[in-house]
Amino acid sequence: MQSPDFRLSVNTLLRNGILPTNGDLQAQTEALASQLKQDSVVEEIFAGRGVIHFRVSRNLLVQKVLEQLCQERHKFGVKSELFDGLKKGTTVVEFSSPNIAKKFHAGHLRSTIIGNFIANLKESLGNNVIRVNYLGDWGMQFGLLGAGFQLFGCQEKLKKNPLQHLFDVYVQVNKEAENNEVIGQAAREFFRRLEQQEHQALLLWKQFREITVEEYQQVYKRLGVHFDIYSGESFHQQQAQEVVQQLQRRGLLKTTEKGTGVVDLSSAGDMSSYSTVLRSDGTSLYITRDLAAAIDRKERYNFDEMIYVTDKSQGIHFQQLFQILLAMGHSWAERCQHVPFGLVQGMKTRLGEVVFLEDVLDEARARMLRNMSQSKTTKEMVYPEDTAEKVGISALIVQDFKGPLGSDYKFDWDRILQAQGDTGVFLQYTHARLCSLIHRYGDREEGAFDPSLLLDQRSISILQHLLRYDEVLYQSVQDLQPKHLVNFLMTLRLRLFSGVCTVLANGMKILGITPVEKM
Repeated sequence: MQSPDFRLSVNTLLRNGILPTNGDLQAQTEALASQLKQDSVVEEIFAGRGVIHFRVSRNLLVQKVLEQLCQERHKFGVKSELFDGLKKGTTVVEFSSPNIAKKFHAGHLRSTIIGNFIANLKESLGNNVIRVNYLGDWGMQFGLLGAGFQLFGCQEKLKKNPLQHLFDVYVQVNKEAENNEVIGQAAREFFRRLEQQEHQALLLWKQFREITVEEYQQVYKRLGVHFDIYSGESFHQQQAQEVVQQLQRRGLLKTTEKGTGVVDLSSAGDMSSYSTVLRSDGTSLYITRDLAAAIDRKERYNFDEMIYVTDKSQGIHFQQLFQILLAMGHSWAERCQHVPFGLVQGMKTRLGEVVFLEDVLDEARARMLRNMSQSKTTKEMVYPEDTAEKVGISALIVQDFKGPLGSDYKFDWDRILQAQGDTGVFLQYTHARLCSLIHRYGDREEGAFDPSLLLDQRSISILQHLLRYDEVLYQSVQDLQPKHLVNFLMTLRLRLFSGVCTVLANGMKILGITPVEKM
């Protein structure tokens, strides 16, 4: 055989679960080779042990790929036979989940864009996806904020700059509480009133929550992220007490000498590992409300899988959460998954250390706008700030997605906003350039196109790469890592105008990036 056009590893197919693992390797290789021979595109084929090499008719390959691109357009790749074995159903993705009564912290950016990628990916492959924003809107910190607002708060300031005022109150009351036990007692009393649904305490808490959600929605709009449900710990405080009762009935709840309620998670039953689910005063904890939320979602949505996206420091929490659910008899907990991510180091603006996400987005837009104004290749556009915003956000997303999600990485503005290399700016430039070429030559009739013009090795290599799109999506859905898709998109280049542009735009949208057509 001459140099093959394609090399197919049967071992990889077995490892990724595409082929059953209970058969003889050589027999499976030969059977797959026999199946490939039936395709009219395949001209020559050789089956080794676990590897298949084959050559194709380049003319037929070009016609086939272009037909798929023209006919399927936005569905290119996602209708592949690779996905036939994947179970499609309802997927709940919980992500972002900031704490109310605080401005949107930059630390929540990773959860937001990673969760959006996972939701987009699952949705593109035919799953019914429910996007949940599980707000941190309950707990002792709101006792402290409620008590603090009664001491230092001002309704007029709350109307003018709501989250900044709440942030200032929270900082002040925390400082006072360090040396004043009376404030600590007032905080515990306010939270007790909340748990008992006392009217005035609830009114103040609801005001804080509504203000926060309105502010957050503006940030999400900038990021191109949406949610089907804004939930929160508060929705499940009553159900949390029912969970405690269920634990008691099953004999899983134990009381410590300090009066706290715990669940023994040790295999030997010796309390060497346990999870606290109840304070000594009878109030619920974060994990208790998480248990209630998971049970409620299963009853409400009957999901097939549920994915939580948080930083890696919460790994033990989710391990305990799933373990308790299984102990309670909820076998579906095996289909719950925690996707952890690492920390971003050194995220700063010109003013110093970043606290709020809006500062990062504003900085990205401003820097990108300046770079665009200084570039000789920038086209005239009606809304340059809008383009600068999209490209700046793309730069942030691609920088975040290039490596394994669980790894920490160092933030560097200059590297992120480079116009060349494996950056979000370059990805957007490629798409915008393709759009420009399509607009310039797009009035030509499709029937006038001659496939033989694309038989050179460079064109064939791009076609081969395009055909890997389904493999990359399959790999991404297996481990929920966006790096595979980022690396795939970075290797696409400016030759097959419509085809490359379509796949590039589809992939960018799954990553949560809004493609721009001019920049």
